[in-house]
Amino acid sequence: AEREHEDEQLARFQKYASEPVDEFPMFRMWKWQVVGPERLVIWSTINDAYLVRVEKPCVRLEWTHAVVVTQKMRQKVSKKFDYVVFGNQRCKIDEILPVDYKAMLKDGKANEVDVDASPKTPAAQVSGGT
Repeated sequence: AEREHEDEQLARFQKYASEPVDEFPMFRMWKWQVVGPERLVIWSTINDAYLVRVEKPCVRLEWTHAVVVTQKMRQKVSKKFDYVVFGNQRCKIDEILPVDYKAMLKDGKANEVDVDASPKTPAAQVSGGT
């Protein structure tokens, strides 16, 4: 049932996703949501969401309770350099798709869960340099 739920979530975000990008700006992670074994949605702000795929193997991502997204370049998340880190795993980012989250909200396709979810407190952000 969990997998079906994830598949539904993934389809919902994919419908509003645009062409892949190499990077996106992020000062700090607003929140995140796993939508498949290798996929998660990362909000860089309350309105800016990105559907991120990580390379396999990335085991048990769907069971994790905390993720950190590395930021090798200041205030950017990059497909070339960055990883999703949880537990003792570093999963390289493989694809980044911007999601038109505002349109999703407007169409009523964003779950209440998304809207009401209080931001998960991110662990200390990992970034290159200060």
